[in-house]
Amino acid sequence: MRKKKIKSERDLEKVYPQKDFVAKLRRLADSIEQNKRFRIQIAGERISVPPDAVFNIEHEREGDNEEIEFQMKWAAPEKS
Repeated sequence: MRKKKIKSERDLEKVYPQKDFVAKLRRLADSIEQNKRFRIQIAGERISVPPDAVFNIEHEREGDNEEIEFQMKWAAPEKS
């Protein structure tokens, strides 16, 4: 039996030009509609979001600043 590879923790925020952001959102929407895995590379790391991920939208307000986050959450698959 192989041991599960533990990935290092990561908390990254990357800014994209509007055109690139829109293209990524379109690819994400297409993947969700087609019940397919969504793949994206962020700061050199390839991420694969399974079709059964949980999707949520978060809104934060602090003083004059507001933020909306579109989130996808899933558990890493077990390696055998």
